[in-house]
Amino acid sequence: MTGGIALPGNRWDLLDGRTPDVAPSVSVVVAHYEQPEQLARCLAGLAGQDHPADRLEVIVADDGSTVAPDVPEGVRLVRHADEGFRLAAVRNLGAAHATGDVLVFLDADTVPEPGFVRELTRMPGLAPDVVTVGRRRHADLTGVAPVADVRSVVTGRELPEPAWLAEAYDRSRNLLDADDRSYRHTIGAVLACSRVVFDATGGFDESFRSYGGEDWEWTYRAWLSGALLAHVPEAVAWHDGPDAGARDDHDRATRNAEAILLAGLIPVPRTRPRGLPSSHVDIAVTAPCGASEGAAFVSVDSVVAAVPGSEWVDAAALIDARGRLDRVRLHIEIVRQVRVDRRLDDLLERIARDGIGTVSILDEHDDVLLRIRSSRASAREGRWGREDLFPHVSERVEGVRLLAGEPDVAAYLGGWG
Repeated sequence: MTGGIALPGNRWDLLDGRTPDVAPSVSVVVAHYEQPEQLARCLAGLAGQDHPADRLEVIVADDGSTVAPDVPEGVRLVRHADEGFRLAAVRNLGAAHATGDVLVFLDADTVPEPGFVRELTRMPGLAPDVVTVGRRRHADLTGVAPVADVRSVVTGRELPEPAWLAEAYDRSRNLLDADDRSYRHTIGAVLACSRVVFDATGGFDESFRSYGGEDWEWTYRAWLSGALLAHVPEAVAWHDGPDAGARDDHDRATRNAEAILLAGLIPVPRTRPRGLPSSHVDIAVTAPCGASEGAAFVSVDSVVAAVPGSEWVDAAALIDARGRLDRVRLHIEIVRQVRVDRRLDDLLERIARDGIGTVSILDEHDDVLLRIRSSRASAREGRWGREDLFPHVSERVEGVRLLAGEPDVAAYLGGWG
């Protein structure tokens, strides 16, 4: 890959104080459906951006409104038929027509402050792996006329921000300390990414046909494809109305439906089902080459037993990474026949917490028994042709040992040998 800065781990803070020599070319995709007054306010806010006008493209992506929305000269309008709620699909439609190197996703009921685009696209413009989420504030904008600077009209109209989200940003230092569950702290209405990252994900999942979840699912896949996550509190846009979670109509049943849908699509712990089988493989285990049937059986079975959420997969199928294998988070390669006699939860938690790229587990002779690879690390390092963007460590782990000779499978299963 050429162009931009390759960053280690989730270290977007290495970009602090830096701005692109040339402002990135930006395409703002505004998702719209039957919101003419709100759209007018949003487009007025975009017209007032301090990002260079010749580097800014605005596309209104209409989800099948009865009457096509009016857009000012210079704003592009793309539409598809009304087939129900299709926010994911209409965002993809807008992105398909975009020409910018950086994509910004904004909803029609959200009005950006003048510095929104500049602040939100700075990091993706410097380092294309960075996905940024702005600060969505809330106000009652009913009856407010379109203005270039929304700050002049929001005073006295402010509504509460979701406390859980603000606390998450504070706790994670604006996502600098992101982990495999930080997808929950992104908002599709104030989101930016490079075209490189968007294409790597294949876009939003168009099977989402109701409110909520499509941005989290997309962000998780972006994370697995090597993205960094950053919250940019200076990139402010004002949503017309309260947060969805604070509305009376956003009831427990609605939230449950979203959680169940995401449980089938994001196999990471604390999102996937706790007892039911997952629709996608989270941790893939591949068998040792050249081992006997018995040695391969004990190796794979003991590793899978030691690693909750793992499954044996065929190594050849893992290369294509399709279907159930399209969001594998970790690949455990059994290099030599082994037996694992303890759970490895602590090791897996450390890999996630510390953003480790590879852990090679050694025997007493420093030969590799198991190799645990992070898909996220492999994707980013592969994109840049580098091997130094994540920590790669080797260590001995108690309870993981070389399986010498042909094992007694019955004794292994029965627990007496």
